[in-house]
Amino acid sequence: MLTEEHRAWIGKAEPTGSVEISRRDIIKYAIATEQRQRKYLEGDEAPPMFIFNLFSTIREIENLRPDGLPRGSGQGPRLPLKRVMAGGTEIHQYQPIRPGDRLNGTQRITDMYEKQGSTGPLIFTVRTLAITNESGEPVLDEIQTAIAR
Repeated sequence: MLTEEHRAWIGKAEPTGSVEISRRDIIKYAIATEQRQRKYLEGDEAPPMFIFNLFSTIREIENLRPDGLPRGSGQGPRLPLKRVMAGGTEIHQYQPIRPGDRLNGTQRITDMYEKQGSTGPLIFTVRTLAITNESGEPVLDEIQTAIAR
């Protein structure tokens, strides 16, 4: 099912995004996600999942799908299987995210492979978001797997 055209996407980087972290954003996220540690609630440091959608384009509600995700935001090749589910997220944090940090994020497809499931074929797409600070030092890597069936 995966063609050379699909596999050609492996290693391709999506445009780098850049964001500045504010104490207010950390506090809002900490309260919304019911954090308990003072360093998060006071905005001194961001919780690890703070980066979820940090580099995503902000869309108006009309441009969201029924599941709340942006329409047409999927980068990568069109797959022959249309139903996609989350296959897991792995986070490697190398240093804390603090107010005033300017972060750069680059996402790329790092792997694509097929498996046969009990109800049919599956395609796994692994994407890695590498986040660095202004000095180019690694801050965090987020590895997400999507499973198409």
